[in-house]
Amino acid sequence: MAISTMLTVFSPNIWVYAVLRFVNGFGRATIGTCALVLSTELVGKKWRGRVGIMSFFGFMLGFLSLPLMAYINRGSSWRILYVWTSIPTMIYCILVRFFVCESPRWLFVRGRREEAISILKRVASIPSTDVNSGGAISMSFSSLPFEEEEEEKKPSNVNIFTTMKVLVEKRWALKRLSAVMAIAFGIGLVYYRMPLALSNLDFNIYLSAAFNALMDLPANLITLFLVDKLSRRNALIGFTALGGISSVLIFALQNMRIGNHGALQLALELISYFSACSAFNMEMIYTIELFPTCVRNSAIAMARQALVLGGVFSPIMVAAGRKNGVWSFGLFGLAIGLMGLFAVGLPETRGSDLCDTMDEEECKDQRSKNDITDRVIVA
Repeated sequence: MAISTMLTVFSPNIWVYAVLRFVNGFGRATIGTCALVLSTELVGKKWRGRVGIMSFFGFMLGFLSLPLMAYINRGSSWRILYVWTSIPTMIYCILVRFFVCESPRWLFVRGRREEAISILKRVASIPSTDVNSGGAISMSFSSLPFEEEEEEKKPSNVNIFTTMKVLVEKRWALKRLSAVMAIAFGIGLVYYRMPLALSNLDFNIYLSAAFNALMDLPANLITLFLVDKLSRRNALIGFTALGGISSVLIFALQNMRIGNHGALQLALELISYFSACSAFNMEMIYTIELFPTCVRNSAIAMARQALVLGGVFSPIMVAAGRKNGVWSFGLFGLAIGLMGLFAVGLPETRGSDLCDTMDEEECKDQRSKNDITDRVIVA
């Protein structure tokens, strides 16, 4: 990402520029997925949700820094802007290389047990005598299978192709993946559409854009403080329903010819965008908890791809909505509201341990179903 951004400065024509931006997109998208998964795999379940939400603050601060860079360099060539945006990415590369460690969960799944233990010693400050005995590891990281009986396990040889094959072949995994992708698609329609559709509202477009940009902050704060208290499934359904209802109400107001509803439309638009941001945050944490370590990166990547796919349709529908609001606010409101209902069939994961293999996830899912059955029988 750093190299392609810097090389963009020297683009001789639009075609070279387009190719370099295309390459840049590969790096940026992969970083977003890996950073989220890695940060959550390095902490226990008590902090998993909050650490995951904190990564969204980094995205928000980076996004908010762009207007400042543009203001400082106003009147300068666009090439200078790319120089400024490439500098943080180069610093980031250095910081990651020397200060960020690999996920011990991923190392264990790959059969690199000694490296995993070495990293656990670093992050947990466990004395070497305790590590050699194996007791402290199993006590401090009870969700990681470092027991002696695991010695005989063969390392899992998972690559991008076998990962996708496993996700498709396992019925429960395919069901979960299809659900989170459908939800992400609905969220993406609203998440990317709202900033584009501001010109369709009866309100000052500059103020609308400013208010819209600030909505990321309360969305991140609310999910940060409530992520450990909210049911993942219910919160996702609630946020998508609120976003859908608000969007449909905007369409209804646009068709009412009584008075000026510009301020009310903006308020509903902000609620809808806030709901989409909150739903996106919650779904990323939910997806992390729904899939084991061996396929977690791929599952997150697919969910994010579905989100972006929803964004692909947004400009087309916003343009159509200028003539008929049903194609914009009305249709997108129905989409996010209905897509959110796919969460009904997903298991609740709040407070649960992360699994590392598909077999572990299946066993945990089966135990959960048995517990539900026992409670029903007892009742």
